[in-house]
Amino acid sequence: MAKSNDARMFPPWQNGKNNDVVERGLDFTVPEIDVLSDFHGDPFNAKLVLYVGGNYFFAMAPLVETFERKYPQFKGRIYWETIPPGLLVKQMKAGGVITVGNMTWTAKPDVYFAGLKATKKLVDEGVLVGPAVGYVSNGLTIMVAKGNPLHIKGLADLARPDVRLAMPDPEFEGVARQIKASLRKAGGDALVTAVYEKKVRDGSAELTRIHHRQTPLSIMQHRVDAGVTWRSEALFQAEVGNPIEHVDIPSNQDTAGNYGAAVVKNAANAAAGKLWLDYIASDEAMAIFKRYGFKPYSAGGDEP
Repeated sequence: MAKSNDARMFPPWQNGKNNDVVERGLDFTVPEIDVLSDFHGDPFNAKLVLYVGGNYFFAMAPLVETFERKYPQFKGRIYWETIPPGLLVKQMKAGGVITVGNMTWTAKPDVYFAGLKATKKLVDEGVLVGPAVGYVSNGLTIMVAKGNPLHIKGLADLARPDVRLAMPDPEFEGVARQIKASLRKAGGDALVTAVYEKKVRDGSAELTRIHHRQTPLSIMQHRVDAGVTWRSEALFQAEVGNPIEHVDIPSNQDTAGNYGAAVVKNAANAAAGKLWLDYIASDEAMAIFKRYGFKPYSAGGDEP
């Protein structure tokens, strides 16, 4: 089990596999001090730029590898970001400019990935070029420390005063909509209020800006006891050996999310973007998604 000061617990967790640049030059990554976990590849020489909602950052390495075997002209020339979709929209509106720490750079996207409903809305607004492509769906879970020391059994337990929470901020992370819907199914508006208002006010719940990084790290650092995340994220944490488990949410309380994507208006590499859209819904890509509990998209399900 990783200790609270163990460098292995800190992102990016994948030992450089989420960077397919061929020549990396000086490798200067200092866990907890100097690291850019959700920015992958070379933005300055990219032939394809992907804005990917962070919900499956861990699946991107095998997806890119498989895509590049099929289209070798893109080897080492794909750049992708995996921050929350709402923040990616803000970056698009800023002309692709982003600042992290003391570094500012520009990477204009070719394809945008988010919840299907949100993607369709951006198509309607003219930010993206339709049609929006639906490709996978995902469910929620309660992420806890290994062994589940507080014996959390379900969503209702999140209102307990002894349970410290990390929860996605509705202002930045679309998954909060699914989470609130599931809380409402489990305990009505009272449970939503307890988790997202009362516990935030009394300090027993912290709101995240990038839950797929913050929630597991906060649990491993013993800052919080639990948090609701996408199920795929908990499966990944277990796969890499971090001391994380999850508590299943019953199907009658779960709120699935469908994922969608579309080419960005005036994309510099629109043809390459369309190749990726075709690939992302292929059997090859689906086999990778299924490793993390994703299911193929089917019309008519819940949409974030």
